[in-house]
Amino acid sequence: MKCFKKPLVVFFIILIFSGCASNPLTGKKTMAFVDNRSLFPQSFAEYRNFLNENDVIKNTPEAEMVERVGQRMAEAARKWLEREGYASYLDAYEWEFNLVRDDAVNAWCMPGGKIVFYTGILPITQTEAGLAVVMGHEITHALLNHGQQRVSAGLLQQIGAVGVAILASGGSEQTQSLAMGAYSLGSTFLGTMPFGREHESEADRYGLILMAIAGYNPEESVPFWQRMAAQGGGGTPEFLSTHPSSATRIRQLQGWIPEAKETAATFGVRF
Repeated sequence: MKCFKKPLVVFFIILIFSGCASNPLTGKKTMAFVDNRSLFPQSFAEYRNFLNENDVIKNTPEAEMVERVGQRMAEAARKWLEREGYASYLDAYEWEFNLVRDDAVNAWCMPGGKIVFYTGILPITQTEAGLAVVMGHEITHALLNHGQQRVSAGLLQQIGAVGVAILASGGSEQTQSLAMGAYSLGSTFLGTMPFGREHESEADRYGLILMAIAGYNPEESVPFWQRMAAQGGGGTPEFLSTHPSSATRIRQLQGWIPEAKETAATFGVRF
């Protein structure tokens, strides 16, 4: 059994370093075991299926606002990336912004720029600037390739499970069961959940900058999240969640607002 261990470690090292990409906005190395050229078409197909199966609202003031804010912020993203020397970064993206009739307080983005807002979140966004807070967050998920990273993390977790199974295969059934259980809990609480919280915080921070470049006051982010917090439903400890608590988000956003304003000012936008 020991003969498997060294090759297994080497395999993991090669996998991690060969499956990385740099993001032009954060400068960070991120996992990219799945290429966007294969991920985006799958995302677009799933998005189209979702729209076909749900009540998409068109030609109303609310639907037009979602489209308007989305296009305005997509243009801000283009300007931002172009200035950073990544004019071609968005070539494979196909932005689309739809409003769907659903009471859920939610909005989401799929890889490649496919975004949905549910009507249930509009009473909380209240204004165009409030909607821009959410739009900036969702567009940033796409810009930072968080979908690609989640898929990559899932693959890594599966490969890790195989590795643990191999390493524990010489023990009793009870030992193997305990090893797999420990790996499952550890990879979730120490990997998946913190990874999700990091993505949410990144989307908040860079979404704030994006909305400011687009001309929306980033200070609107604080009252929006205060309204979200007032909805209740919280209670899960932050370390057991893939999302930061509302209190954490508000504190972080307050600290990032000056950065967002300063960046927007370099594009000639001042508040």
